[in-house]
Amino acid sequence: QVQLVESGGGLVQAGDSLRLSCAASGGPVSTYTMGWFRQIPGKEREFVAGITWNGERTNYADAVKGRFTIDRVNSNSKLYLQMNSLKPEDTAAYYCALRWRLTVEIPIESNEYEYWGQGTQVTVSS
Repeated sequence: QVQLVESGGGLVQAGDSLRLSCAASGGPVSTYTMGWFRQIPGKEREFVAGITWNGERTNYADAVKGRFTIDRVNSNSKLYLQMNSLKPEDTAAYYCALRWRLTVEIPIESNEYEYWGQGTQVTVSS
């Protein structure tokens, strides 16, 4: 059973940076597409960034392009999200996700991912 555990969230000021980590275990996780999503209470979970199994391709939501960077280190089954120039509107719970079904594209819909972490809260004050 795949398990995903996020860490690195916290309370920061606008303009600061944070680096989220996701530790994956329980299967050959390095061979699957992974992504980061975020969610505000009362709203749908939204795509933030995704990366193919080998890291060769990435995809970002327009709201974070140029500020966030997704990367992965398969040798230690870790996924990362470097968040720079944070804004108050980035405040949300951030979730790591893994798509078990093989895919060429990087899905942006949450229902395309089968495994999820418990989330880590990011709060950006103005």
